[in-house]
Formats: sequence, C-alpha cells, structure tokens
Amino acid sequence: MIVVMQPGAGRAEIAEVVARAEAAGLEVHEAQDDGRAVLGVIGRGAARLRDALAALPGIERVVDVAPPYPLASREFRRASTVVEVGGVAIGGPRPVLIAGPCAVESYEQLLSIAEAVKAGGAQLLRGGAFKPRTSPYAFRGLGAEGLRMLREVGDRTGLPVVTEILAPSDLDLFVQHADVLQVGARNMQNFPLLDEVGRAGKPVLLKRGLAATIEELLLAAEYVLARGNAKLILCERGIRTFETATRNTPDLAAIPVVKHLSHLPILFDPSHSAGVRRYVTPLARAAIAAGADGLLVEVHVKPEEALCDGHQALLPAEFAALARDAAALRAALP
Repeated sequence: MIVVMQPGAGRAEIAEVVARAEAAGLEVHEAQDDGRAVLGVIGRGAARLRDALAALPGIERVVDVAPPYPLASREFRRASTVVEVGGVAIGGPRPVLIAGPCAVESYEQLLSIAEAVKAGGAQLLRGGAFKPRTSPYAFRGLGAEGLRMLREVGDRTGLPVVTEILAPSDLDLFVQHADVLQVGARNMQNFPLLDEVGRAGKPVLLKRGLAATIEELLLAAEYVLARGNAKLILCERGIRTFETATRNTPDLAAIPVVKHLSHLPILFDPSHSAGVRRYVTPLARAAIAAGADGLLVEVHVKPEEALCDGHQALLPAEFAALARDAAALRAALP
C-alpha cells in the first residue's frame, strides 16, 4: 500500500502514519516526491489499514492496489531517481558511460585501459576481479588482488569503480574497494546477496538475469530497496532466446518499459548483448535512442590478448567514437 501525504504535511502527521503502521506489524519506507512525502507500507494485512490511514490528517490519498514491487514502482515515486557516484549523476540528463575490461589481468593492463577510457569520455571504470565463468577452467579473475588494483587505478585516474560481487561473504572487502557493487545476471535472484548489498548502503548496479522477465528484475530490485538502499541502478544486458547470431538477444524494449513502470535509472550493456565487437556500437546507439540512462561497455587496448571476452571489447578509439555518438543522440532527443 502507498500513502501519499499532502504537500504541506508535517513530521508529526507523517509520524502518526508510521506509528499506526508499525503498531500493526508493518514496515514503512519514506520517499520525497515532488515536494511531498510518500510512504510505502509493506507487509501482510496492509490493506486492512487503508480506511484508518485515509482518515488521518495530512493524507492526500491511499493506494491499496500496488504492483508487487511497490518501492521500485512509479506509484511510490513519480520523479526519476538519480544515483550519485563520485560526483557523477546516473539517471540525469547526460548519458553515463561506464567502461573498462571484462577482467582485471594486471595493474599495467588496467591502468592503460582506464586512462584510455577516461580520455575517451568514460565517467566510471568497470572491471571484474571475481569472475563468474561457465567453465571452472576459464580465467576467474585475480580476486582480492584485482580489487586492490581497481581501487588504486580508480584513485589514480579519478574514476569511480564498478565491479561485480559474487558472494555475501566478500561484502566487507567490496565495500572497502568498490564505489558501486554490481550484481551480475547470474546472481539477479541470489536473494541473500541482494539482502546484503541492500544493507551495505553502497550504490548497487543490478543486471537482468539470463531469462528473467521485467517483473522479476523489478522484484529483485525490491529486495535491495526493502533493505533501505535507494541507490540502485538497473541494467539490461540481453536475454537468452533461440537466436545465436548475437551472444544474447538485446531486449531494447525493456528500457522504455522499465522507465514507465519504475523510477529507477536503467543502463544498457551492449557488450554482453552483442558478444561481437562490430555489433556493440549500433546496439549502444539504439539503447540511447530508446532512453537508456547510460552504457556499460567493455574496452581493451589489446583485445586479441584478453583473458576474457576480448571478441566483444571495443578498442579505445571505437569507444571514444561511441561516446561522441551517445552525447549527440541524447542532445537530439526531446
């Protein structure tokens, strides 16, 4: 249930709603939306309080039929959420570019790529230290040493760091070294992990699962939001279908659908959608035209020598051209 307060409602009136809800064993989450407080009342039996809450002073309306993801929905917050990371606004008017290698291979490799993507227009640095691989014999990252390299290179170049966390037991290490905790497609429904990154309070980048519906993505987001972490960014990276021409089938329709259903910002990952370098830039352009708030792109200075996904990594010059295209496309959109 969602309780919308009147624009002039004070803290005492909000506190009365919270007290009534908590006395009934319900959970309350508060957001500010267009100058008024909006309260998400969560829990079994919330609908039974509808009439009692609607009669309280300071209430504009009570919505008792809400999506299964109330905190992620537009009903809870009409204004689009903007997540600030190191001075970069994700979800604002400018498309944000997050770029870097699939995997951290060495300090020298990471630094050269970080310097190249920053020069090309990236605002954040991505790189995998712990890699979830289909084969146990593939390169699975440098682990904690890779995280330390990311932090050092991020500090040296001034780029906030985005990296994927695989297990709740690694949370303290990631909180120490990363600016954004990425939950990958394979872990989208790892609910203990979602709970922990929600409690951590760090910005979270949540990627859509291999075969997840949009509703399932938003329900996964709800886990993070319900733990009190509103700094959440979604990412569409393609879904698994019968088509084999691309690594995954890019669901570009998910971008406007999510922006209609939810206030959360959504990025697009053209690298994992395409799986082939030549398709990355066209898909990235299409995503910006569809309204994506930014891109998550793999870049490598020597992709032929990459230990992971070199075939889908852009060269620095190609990334710089894509950055220019993204800025021009956004400027041309209404």
